[in-house]
Amino acid sequence: EENGRRGGLSISENKEKSCQKPVDKYIEYDPVIILINAVLCKAQAYRHILFNTKINIHGKLCIFCLLCEAYIRWLQLQDSSQNTDPDDLIRYAKEWDFYRMFGIASLEQTSFFLGIFITLWWMTPEMLKRKSDFILLLKALLLSTYGKLLLIPAVIWEHDYTPLCLAFIKVFVLISNSQAIRVTLNLNRILPWFAIFFGLILENGVVCLFQKMGWDV
Repeated sequence: EENGRRGGLSISENKEKSCQKPVDKYIEYDPVIILINAVLCKAQAYRHILFNTKINIHGKLCIFCLLCEAYIRWLQLQDSSQNTDPDDLIRYAKEWDFYRMFGIASLEQTSFFLGIFITLWWMTPEMLKRKSDFILLLKALLLSTYGKLLLIPAVIWEHDYTPLCLAFIKVFVLISNSQAIRVTLNLNRILPWFAIFFGLILENGVVCLFQKMGWDV
């Protein structure tokens, strides 16, 4: 029996040596600790969330973040002399502006993701051979936009939106996107940022197109 135990232990050790990767330590961690480590953009926390948890809120999270972003853009279009009469046609027109802002934000994010997919498919085609690879990367990118939830306090309390605050949230989301790409495709640190840079170029191209059409974005 003792020999069997020793044999089993040696087999386990051989498996660990052949794998050469640490066991997911977050399996036994409290969800709050995992969330804190994800906010700190730790790669292993991202890997645990993406591969060892069953999260199916990708679409809902994406829509909610887009609604927050559209609401902030809509508020920035408001005049200080806004008429509070609910029957005012101008008020309804501005409400339609909210749906327009939601559509523009959706197109911008779509172009951003499209730029990332094109760059990664061009530079690492072996990583994106199957449809499931694209779906997994898309889910990772959608989850990594959770940083936009930082806009919720601003939406609730109607705080003054400063360019510094918006820039901070943007940078945080981009860092999360980079970690999601890196963990999903097992890449180095440089290539995800290169893909994000190309995605930003494509996104800004869409913004310029809307501006040439005379739309406020």
